[in-house]
Amino acid sequence: MIFQRDIPVVDEYEVIVVGGGPAGCTAAAASAREGAKTLLIESTASLGGMGTNGLVPFWCGFSNGGKLVNRGLAQIVLENLAKRMDDDLYKAVHEGADEPEKYPWRVGIDAEQLKRVYDDLVTGYGADVLFKTTLSAVETNEEGEVTAVIVTNKAGLTAYKAKVFIDCTGEGDLIAWAGGKYLLGDEEGNMQAGTLCFTLVNADMEEYHKVNMYHIYPTENPEEYDLIYDNFSTTAVLGSSSIGFNAGHLPGVNSIDPVSVSQNTIKGRRLVEQLVKRLKEKYPKIYENARIGSTAVTLGTREGRRIVGDYVLKDMDYINRASFSDEIARNCYELDSHDLNKKQDDYDKYPPYAPGESHGIPYRSLCPVNLKNVLVAGRIISAERRVLGASRIMATCLSTGEAAGLASALAVKSNNNDIHAVDVDLLRKKLKDYGAYIR
Repeated sequence: MIFQRDIPVVDEYEVIVVGGGPAGCTAAAASAREGAKTLLIESTASLGGMGTNGLVPFWCGFSNGGKLVNRGLAQIVLENLAKRMDDDLYKAVHEGADEPEKYPWRVGIDAEQLKRVYDDLVTGYGADVLFKTTLSAVETNEEGEVTAVIVTNKAGLTAYKAKVFIDCTGEGDLIAWAGGKYLLGDEEGNMQAGTLCFTLVNADMEEYHKVNMYHIYPTENPEEYDLIYDNFSTTAVLGSSSIGFNAGHLPGVNSIDPVSVSQNTIKGRRLVEQLVKRLKEKYPKIYENARIGSTAVTLGTREGRRIVGDYVLKDMDYINRASFSDEIARNCYELDSHDLNKKQDDYDKYPPYAPGESHGIPYRSLCPVNLKNVLVAGRIISAERRVLGASRIMATCLSTGEAAGLASALAVKSNNNDIHAVDVDLLRKKLKDYGAYIR
């Protein structure tokens, strides 16, 4: 049985960004900054993705001991959040951009403050935001153009048209539903383990700073802690007695399967309880009076669809510290794949960078091969799996988002909405004028 209905077109834009994570926020901001009428569509009630809804407790990337690599809008986000959190932290990240010895070892994330940072960034440049709105379908024509997106919210099913679209969903939903080409997982379809982040309050911070926090596993009671597989646990201080945790692995998560995501979200909350119980058992001086402050409303999934783009960023590009003639961003973070069956020699083959080293990301990796007016940014750029383990982090997503947003506005202005025909020299010049670090 086929159901048909008329779906009203609510509005038309020049650029529509789907997904309000870090990449989506800078994409919308950069597009609107360039003068394009821009709409940002977000399925939750707040912007920021994993840094807000996902409770990832600290920034990765930005710097690996050298000067700041992710600049432009990324640096604005970093500094504005630091300013809201603490004057000394702001001074450290601001001065540390060019004086690496002053940059903090780890910069924590206050999720509530970060929501406001993104609100102000996106709306401050003039983009519209539509919360609690989910992408439901994509309309295309025979020329490989997306003509409209159909969304679901309290108004029911409605459509929005645009000249250029940017997929910042993190899972490549727009690309997939538009008929774009993509890859998923390894040769057998396996993806990286997921994590449900959480916060603890009422911890003894004096004792916290005395102890290495990474030893949770093995346990003397494996049946009692059946969900704890390893010692993965990274933390950041978020307040006078609050600690943010990116801890515990959930293997077998399929990020584009709603059943898998739902089941693993429930499993993740069970895992958090086991992790907290184990922390209290092993470190009673720190956690005797601690309790769960919050678990993330968004399950952390590290891998989903990867588009097939005009260029596939390669593992060798990471190894060779590659630069590109169409480079629009750089990344300094290490390969971080979170494969539970990862071979021990991976870190020997793909060692972390020395301070100041980085690799480039070409504009072509943001361009789907068979779609004319769609760009991507963030985790779903065209890349091999291992190097994606480095470029998927929030700092780099902020940078690729800015490039995609600016390129979309240029495509609207000058070349019949064709993202493949964007003047890359002009794009790079404008990015540099806005403060981006590219070579």
